[in-house]
Amino acid sequence: MAGESVMEWMCKSFDELGSALLYRILAARNAVFVVEQQCPYQDIDGRDPYSLHLVGQVRDSANPASDPRIAAYLRLLPPGLAYDEASIGRVITAASHRGTGLGRELLARAVAIAEAQWPSAAVRIGAQAHLEVFYGGFGFVKASEPYDEDGIMHIEMVRPAVQPQ
Repeated sequence: MAGESVMEWMCKSFDELGSALLYRILAARNAVFVVEQQCPYQDIDGRDPYSLHLVGQVRDSANPASDPRIAAYLRLLPPGLAYDEASIGRVITAASHRGTGLGRELLARAVAIAEAQWPSAAVRIGAQAHLEVFYGGFGFVKASEPYDEDGIMHIEMVRPAVQPQ
């Protein structure tokens, strides 16, 4: 079917990203956080090289040679890098893919990866406060009072470590 998009998922270390994919990731993060949300901040914080990068990108099936576009992205940080817990950050769904369930798929994949990578670690996220219910649906519970970060209200949320059976 002409114009249909094909979703490709990948989880890569920084060294596996390659320059073209890294460029697309940074452009997508910039488009959402800096331009759309009008939050000029230091995105390049030194943590990307130590993180895992979960990427959902789409490719036009009618033109498979075309460059893919980032539809969803987040990074997973190991325990001790940003917090005592593992953490999820830089969560984005491109505007063109919001309301499709893609954000839920992204987070479900991230939780599964975090559990596999760091099975005894809780996972922390600095969530935009209006997304508390969304993250709560994945087992995250509020762990702080609301705070302002770059003009947007946030809360810390923690998903407890999975207990061995």
